[in-house]
Amino acid sequence: MKFIPIPGAVNIVIFGANGDLCRRKLIPALFNLYLGDFLPLKHRIFCIDHTEREEADYKNYLLEGVNEFSRQGKADPPAWDSFSKNLHYVVGDFTDQATYQHLIKELSGLDNETGKRCERLFYYSVAPRFIETISEGLFKNKVANNPKLDRIIIEKPFGHDLKSAVALNKFLKSRYKESQLYRIDHYLGKETVQNIMAFRFANNIFEPLWNNKHIDCIEISALEQVSVGSRAGYYDTAGSVRDMIQSHVLQLLCVTAMESPENLNAEEIRNKKMEVARSIVPLDQKNLKKTVVTGQYTTGEINGQKQVAYLDEPKVSKDSITDTYFAGEFYINNKRWKGVPFYLRTGKCLVRQSSSIVINFKKSSCKVFKEDINANQLIIRIQPENEIDLTFESKVPGLEMKLKNVMMDFAYKSAYTEQIPEAYEALILDAIKGDATLFMRADQVEAAWKIVMPIIRAIDDKKLKPELYTAGSWGPENAEKLLKKSKRTWTIK
Repeated sequence: MKFIPIPGAVNIVIFGANGDLCRRKLIPALFNLYLGDFLPLKHRIFCIDHTEREEADYKNYLLEGVNEFSRQGKADPPAWDSFSKNLHYVVGDFTDQATYQHLIKELSGLDNETGKRCERLFYYSVAPRFIETISEGLFKNKVANNPKLDRIIIEKPFGHDLKSAVALNKFLKSRYKESQLYRIDHYLGKETVQNIMAFRFANNIFEPLWNNKHIDCIEISALEQVSVGSRAGYYDTAGSVRDMIQSHVLQLLCVTAMESPENLNAEEIRNKKMEVARSIVPLDQKNLKKTVVTGQYTTGEINGQKQVAYLDEPKVSKDSITDTYFAGEFYINNKRWKGVPFYLRTGKCLVRQSSSIVINFKKSSCKVFKEDINANQLIIRIQPENEIDLTFESKVPGLEMKLKNVMMDFAYKSAYTEQIPEAYEALILDAIKGDATLFMRADQVEAAWKIVMPIIRAIDDKKLKPELYTAGSWGPENAEKLLKKSKRTWTIK
């Protein structure tokens, strides 16, 4: 007997059917949810794009994506055939109202079959310029007009700066309830990130130490080995601060630093994260160079392959000062974290991929040992490892009292037989269930933009120019100096 945790029926509509995200992430995620019996028995998936193509050809295109990118490997043919029966390609121009009228007819099929108005989930897998266009089309044609049954998932970037984000929020909220809007940040769907709350709040050995009395500093890194690649055209208008810090990295900070929620209600958890965002000390734009570092990669070598400089990437302006690296020092002005620096960094074309959160504890105050004692570290490795490591001092075997720093590690792959779901699986499932815990609220988005605006203004005004760094390195030299001034160093290097 199949276990279906979600009652009812759902229509899922993906705008941007021929995009990379749909093929690499969304359809593999939906197929895996289907294989795990997490989709309602009655469901339809409509993929919309303006390009004319045969549905059979499109399904083969998606199957190739599943076979290449799914965590479960190549699809079982009978399972795919069963799944793809409810998968449909819809030709439609997002700017044409006829597209939305046609969509109403498609969605009514499941309504007629079940005898009631079914849930509708709309996923914007499109360029930001289409967000308002599609939202207006759905609104005018009353396609997503049921606040209790209709939800919209919006991919980042949500706005280009604070002003545009506020305007976009105002536009959407004049047409939809906030409860219908699911601003997605796929980092929050990663298993290790979700485990932070359980790890911290369910274990009494950590929560009492999670404060400025015991913690020296916290490092949050989202480092990438890949270049900007095919995203160069978009990236040159964004940069690392807009692309990663404003969204992913600041969200990791809020999850790490939040107070214990009273329950697991979505609004309670989002309120706690919002409290952190409001407490982040505003950066002093006049003294930014003392607290932040930006960089841009030049030629180098990664895994034996030559890497061109950022300025030589296609669609990048030859005089571009876009940041492909950022490191900064932030503080939270509240009782728990006052005085504890949070070091945030992200970058492209680095030595290796590594997204992590490092909790650096203060050194033991015990003076009984003559040798210098290493401080304990808790290293939460988000990707690619999915591990949590704890370092501590231990006596070296022998007749003398010698200490050695050792590591105790918890790895998902050795602790569990279950496969780790992809972030998009967790997020799409939550959206179907109406659980907004892992999604961004309007005020969270605006608060994040407000935090980074001093940096963005300095970059746009050319007052903060990037330091060149070699592709395949750990980034600009000044990023290391940022910590050295307080006798600290990056852990992951």
